[in-house]
Amino acid sequence: MVFAAVWPYWVFFGVSLITILLFFFEREKRIRRAAKEALHRQQAMINLELNAFQAQLDPHFIFNSLNAIHHYILATSTDMASLYLTRFSKLMRLMMGNFKKEWITLQEDLDALELYLQLEQLRFEQQFTYRLVLEPEVEPMHTLIPPLIIQPYVQYAIWHRLLVRPEKIGGQLDIIIGLKNDRLYIRVEDNGNPTASLLDDTAARLANGIDIASERLYLMSERYHMKASISAQPILDSASHPCGNRLVISMEHTPARQELTG
Repeated sequence: MVFAAVWPYWVFFGVSLITILLFFFEREKRIRRAAKEALHRQQAMINLELNAFQAQLDPHFIFNSLNAIHHYILATSTDMASLYLTRFSKLMRLMMGNFKKEWITLQEDLDALELYLQLEQLRFEQQFTYRLVLEPEVEPMHTLIPPLIIQPYVQYAIWHRLLVRPEKIGGQLDIIIGLKNDRLYIRVEDNGNPTASLLDDTAARLANGIDIASERLYLMSERYHMKASISAQPILDSASHPCGNRLVISMEHTPARQELTG
């Protein structure tokens, strides 16, 4: 009778112990799996940052910019040469300073973008003009964005759309940045041919740059719940014929004062 009374107790104790051990075993597995996934995401982000930096430090762009500056020196336009050399060195400094950061202010990114556009216009001033429009509701010093995101799309629009226009003049590039429903949008528009393509490896190189930018943005979006999106569509004229291209990068507005947690 005593044995019969003790037996259910030991059964209950044994089952409870096994249940607890299984619980902690599964919990440990989940923790290890989560740590492994976090490490994998971190490594992926580091690789993307390095690839994005290498894409922006395009050897063709560096060589061509220095060649244009050299042309001004030979043409005895020392003031212009000094101006563009200063812009080029400042752009390199901004790129190298920003690429390791997860977030920078919108103003910092626009400063680098403006320098890049000025240097491209040094070489192609007859082929395109640009407008950089910041809507009044946007506070660039108090808005955070991931670096290395906007410039690859602008570079693609210039090289893949505007510079291959048959007219060789009259290209127009507009970058409009605004806020709508607490979402930041960056709209890149051009009047290049939607079906234009490059004949050398430039197209593949630029496409790789925007692939890296989009992948990096989506990784950041997943980590910080930004709900980022990228959409592209042709611009149509009054007769519904394609007359340009529009790309929109959208993400939740992130104020600089907001604490960011992954």
